[in-house]
Amino acid sequence: MDDRMKTHGHIGWCDLMSDDVDKARDFYAGVLGWDTEVMDVGKGPYTVFKAGDRPVAGLMAKPPEGPASCAPTAWTSYVTVDDVDARAARVADAGGVVIVAPVDIPTVGRMAIIQDPTGGVIGIIEYADPGG
Repeated sequence: MDDRMKTHGHIGWCDLMSDDVDKARDFYAGVLGWDTEVMDVGKGPYTVFKAGDRPVAGLMAKPPEGPASCAPTAWTSYVTVDDVDARAARVADAGGVVIVAPVDIPTVGRMAIIQDPTGGVIGIIEYADPGG
């Protein structure tokens, strides 16, 4: 885990949710030269894009149902935070909406998706081992 994933307030990760994972994976691997590794993080296959040995982003299929199933294909950036639950609890008072309530991601940490009062969406993440 590098420093961007350990430091509160830094963007430490980006994910792409797509209707066509194979096509998206082939595109980014071909255009950017990223290597890929497919793993299961508890919610089905998840592709990790790598620049050399360093993980740089992820790719997953849109879920078949629920709010995210209707979301546009888009990248989501994740800001590292010191406490996902505490930060998510501040969202409503600041005029925003918690789109995805804090949830554990096995072996990774805890994350949530929030929306600001202007409609901007971003993820927040607290890594399981920020000191590792």
